[in-house]
Amino acid sequence: MTTNSNPIYVIGSINTDMVAMTEVLPLPGETVMGGEFMMTAGGKGANQAVAAARMGGDVTMIGRLGNDVFAEQSIKRLINENINCEFITKDNEKASGVALISVDKNGENHIVVAPGANATLTKERLKAVLKQMPDNAIVMMQLEIPLESVASVIECCKKTNIKIILDPAPAESLTPEFTQSLYMITPNETEASTLTGIKIKDLSDVKKAATKLLGFGTQYVLITMGADGVYLASQDDEFEYIPSPKVTTVDSTAAGDCFNGTMAVALSQGLGVSEAAKKACRAASISVTRKGAQDSMPFKSEL
Repeated sequence: MTTNSNPIYVIGSINTDMVAMTEVLPLPGETVMGGEFMMTAGGKGANQAVAAARMGGDVTMIGRLGNDVFAEQSIKRLINENINCEFITKDNEKASGVALISVDKNGENHIVVAPGANATLTKERLKAVLKQMPDNAIVMMQLEIPLESVASVIECCKKTNIKIILDPAPAESLTPEFTQSLYMITPNETEASTLTGIKIKDLSDVKKAATKLLGFGTQYVLITMGADGVYLASQDDEFEYIPSPKVTTVDSTAAGDCFNGTMAVALSQGLGVSEAAKKACRAASISVTRKGAQDSMPFKSEL
């Protein structure tokens, strides 16, 4: 952990991932025989926290778990990654969140998330944390917790110097009012299409979607395109296509989380957005060559 950077607060989901490897992903109503099974630590919030911690970030995780064996395993894992877990609370009525993931031979995946206690991370529970958050913090959020909780954090941070990075996943339609105070939004192509109504078929469509998102007031837009890299756009009329290193994909689960976590750390350490995005692309390209979510996150030394 480094002390020469802005602190990073991750507000989001903590799940246990149950992953089945298979030759092909099933069609609706179809059953396919799978191969290897893994149970690993996941949740988009926790994934991003681990990615940031392994890149040397000063990371605090804010989330909600059930009072069960999955909770104990999750907290132990996060503490072992040098993540501050003092703001993770437990719910005695809801189970910890789980994700059921199928991964095919090409590394593509289908994911079903049962949020459990993640859905009880309410805005009321976040008030005390927000009061303690320093003005130079970088906050990462996703959409696996209640939307009103995400919106309340954005509203509370509006008049501060806190930078908010929103990964709008799973895909949701968000109003411009929701996004206008963000420092950065990082949708993939599907999420960008949901947010803007623009069908994305090529790079010109990506630019249109990014331009429309800038119109919502977000300072920076980074549309991630998997193996095709990232498209960067800013309010300063900066438009840049950043290719991703070519690798053989084994499992694309949590590649976006790796990108976001690395991005936050690079920004916290003073890198410009373009250079930070290039570094995040390199990290994400390493993560897809490995199985699992948090297990796949590279360490700073690997870059």
